[in-house]
Amino acid sequence: MKVSKLPVNPGPAAWNKLLADPAPATPLEGRQTADWLVIGAGFAGLAAARRLSQLNPGDTIVILEAGRVAEGPAGRNSGFMIDLPHDLSSSDYGGALDADLAQTQANRAGIRFAAEMAADYGLTEEAFSPSGKVNAAATEKGHAHNLAYASHLAAMGESYTLINEAGMREMTGTNYYHSGLFTPGTAMIQPAMFVRGVADGLRSNRVRILENSPVTELTRKRNWIAKTPGGQVTAPRVILAVNGHANSFGFFPSRLMHVFTYASMTQPLGAREISKLGGNPVWGVTPADPLGTTVRRVSGTGGDRIIIRNRFTYDPMMQVSDRRISRVAQDHDRAFAARFPMLSGVGMEYRWGGMLCLSRNAVPAFGERDKGLFLACCQNGLGTAKGTLSGMLAAELASGHNSKMLRQFMAAEDPERLPPEPLTWIGANATMRWGEMRAGKEF
Repeated sequence: MKVSKLPVNPGPAAWNKLLADPAPATPLEGRQTADWLVIGAGFAGLAAARRLSQLNPGDTIVILEAGRVAEGPAGRNSGFMIDLPHDLSSSDYGGALDADLAQTQANRAGIRFAAEMAADYGLTEEAFSPSGKVNAAATEKGHAHNLAYASHLAAMGESYTLINEAGMREMTGTNYYHSGLFTPGTAMIQPAMFVRGVADGLRSNRVRILENSPVTELTRKRNWIAKTPGGQVTAPRVILAVNGHANSFGFFPSRLMHVFTYASMTQPLGAREISKLGGNPVWGVTPADPLGTTVRRVSGTGGDRIIIRNRFTYDPMMQVSDRRISRVAQDHDRAFAARFPMLSGVGMEYRWGGMLCLSRNAVPAFGERDKGLFLACCQNGLGTAKGTLSGMLAAELASGHNSKMLRQFMAAEDPERLPPEPLTWIGANATMRWGEMRAGKEF
């Protein structure tokens, strides 16, 4: 199969910009063979390689990454590894009780696996911290939503803490939020630091990570052969961990939705600005409305900064223009100014976009799709936890390992077919834009 599209990432990967320059890339050159080939070095690909190395300790693994580790979507997200129900296509974060319990168990399995990698590879608390998160409400409607969500969590048997307006001001330094709902199960990560740390931990004489090596053709003869501009890798078994680019390899045509989300990161705050802001030096809030604004404050490598994330757009061509980034930037600046008027002189240093993959029925693109070819794709807007889990489970499936979680994944339906274009483009973008408008001050 010829690969129809290669990844195009809009704007800089800001999280990666905060870190020291990595060692020079080692691209694929010439012909290589391996027992396993993993395509993609994001959350799913790295988790797959880690699990393969556990289940098949004597085997060799090659990971092909189209760009540099942490420059793609894995290094562009907001860094919330969320355990509780989180459906971007839903009008709220809750849902049917049994389905939410199963989803929570699955997400937590992914987080546990990520925590094990962080511990084994000596990652710092800045890279991976099981600190929980807050769902922040900026309106009475948002507060009512948090109360309803709290009732749903109580029915699930989940713990939570409601935070009043004074508590939110003490945490964030701003008067913007009326209330918050704290849940303890989320892990907060510095995405680039995490994936680079895992990649460094995996590298050995049995695990080779070859960057700047986009796969342009994947064919099967007796074994699978993946070709790149610099060479080819031959392996009997392949795990495809490229999220929405499963479409580019010919899988699930007209069944995957490619959605971009956008973020901006401030320049480092100075001592005077930090004093004006107050609040805690590290925190993160998701919005009470799913289409509202996510905010993080980080303090560590790269200085004290604030990250604003909002806006979603459906882009079936899997790339967006610089003009789009500029337009979205205006929304980020308005959201930042509304929340942090005391920081009026602070500018944004980085602006970027990252691609999500959703299916209409919120299921992954997973399983053995050809002999020896396994997919761990379509993470439905929660690539950190679900990507980690799907990569781990794809490795178990490919290795003949059985587990309850794998059986649950295998029981899921395939992604549903989408309406023909341009109906999907019109419907998806109109729905998201209307949702953003209705979010009001939560946006």
